[in-house]
Amino acid sequence: MIKSSNTYEQNHNAEIVQRFYQAFDSLKQMKLIKNTKNFSEKYNINRGNFITVSKNPTSKMFNPCWLSYLVKDYNVSAEWLLTGIGDMLKKQ
Repeated sequence: MIKSSNTYEQNHNAEIVQRFYQAFDSLKQMKLIKNTKNFSEKYNINRGNFITVSKNPTSKMFNPCWLSYLVKDYNVSAEWLLTGIGDMLKKQ
């Protein structure tokens, strides 16, 4: 049976969101991000939305620009975030 493209897109989007939160949690463990409150304030993200999406990766509240914050400011690999290929952190 072939999946509808809508189901495929939802699953793919959820995988990207899950990798975002995986990276976010790793950066917190590495003490590069203090906590959700500081991160959401720094980037003007509604903290309630941020927490909701972490619990429900298929939520429509995820904003793709959140990915860019990890890529630009925390050296997270865009390729890994989008595809899961390679290492989470870019080699320096």
